[in-house]
Amino acid sequence: MSKEILLISNYFPPEKGAASNRMYSVAEGLGNAGFKVKVVCPLPNYPTGKVFKEYSGRISSTEDATFGKIKRLWTWPSNSANKFVRLLSMVSFSLSLILFFIFSKTPKKVFIQYSPVFVGFTAVCLGRLFAKKIILNVSDLWPLAGLEMGLLQKGTYYSLLQKMEKFCYKNANLIVGQSEEILQHISSYVSKPTFLYRNVPNFGIPKIQETRSSNDIKIVYAGLLGVAQGIYGICQRISFPKNVSLHIYGAGPDMEKILKLKKENIYFHGELGRDELHRELQNYDIAFIPLIKRIYGSVPSKIFEYTRLGLPVLYAAGGEGGEIVKKESLGWVVPVNDLKALQHFINTVSVTDLKLFPKEDVQRNSVSAFNFHKQFEGFTALIESI
Repeated sequence: MSKEILLISNYFPPEKGAASNRMYSVAEGLGNAGFKVKVVCPLPNYPTGKVFKEYSGRISSTEDATFGKIKRLWTWPSNSANKFVRLLSMVSFSLSLILFFIFSKTPKKVFIQYSPVFVGFTAVCLGRLFAKKIILNVSDLWPLAGLEMGLLQKGTYYSLLQKMEKFCYKNANLIVGQSEEILQHISSYVSKPTFLYRNVPNFGIPKIQETRSSNDIKIVYAGLLGVAQGIYGICQRISFPKNVSLHIYGAGPDMEKILKLKKENIYFHGELGRDELHRELQNYDIAFIPLIKRIYGSVPSKIFEYTRLGLPVLYAAGGEGGEIVKKESLGWVVPVNDLKALQHFINTVSVTDLKLFPKEDVQRNSVSAFNFHKQFEGFTALIESI
């Protein structure tokens, strides 16, 4: 009989983004390791807040995949800035999850994407109620991250989220964290087996084709256009000289504002599928990774994705990610939300600076330091042992 495991996530392809990509690579990796995988997720709706057209009108959907099955459940989607509306959206998927557990046969082992808190908490409660072995994946330290971003304030609601967070840690059999800071935070609450699981992508290593015909520097940002990333504010407050341009790919709450912003040498290219985006990114010189605030525990997965493509990064997000960029010689680091330092870099960067981090070297350093298959071997060995 084959090994079986259930993956529960609020995000999954065809949705785009780090969480979706990570959960797909986990499902695919487990499938390749001999597991029969069943993924349970909402009908796709992120980041638009509307169920994707091809799934519209459905209550649920079941799909075959190379690793097993994907079960998509009903949710009331929203990307509203209103906290109460967003909470209702998360609760709607939690209710679907409860019904799924009641009426479906589920594997003994359950891998749970912890964030959002209510979804993760519901999944852990169900796992405990149905006597499952729980592997908890912690990619963000909610509610702490919400507090640091100014999305939450200390009070009754914050305290409730903290209690839910601690409950999840306490009732997990194995906790997987995306950064050393996350694992340190968890260890201050509970003593549980943990595993450092970086968001290392698993795609073919493209051949670098360096074709430079001018002294122009093209910087690219690709990802969510939201408050935490601060791209709109950067576009408003940073100017780009004639030889330096910023190219933006993605979607999110700030997309319409970016579209309306008319500034020299800033270009918006819309949203692309992952494979097409990877091809486009290779035409750029520097990949930009910003956050408006240093978020404890956060290590943006863009570091690993961009550098695997050979792109040196301009990292302006603080914390553990900056140390990784420095240690592995993957690009430049400027202080988080230091617009003066960012403007100075943009004003002074030249083709000579690009020679400090040649694309071939960046790709070689990234591939050497972050090996998906080696990491996954350790990961699956731990899952099998619980």
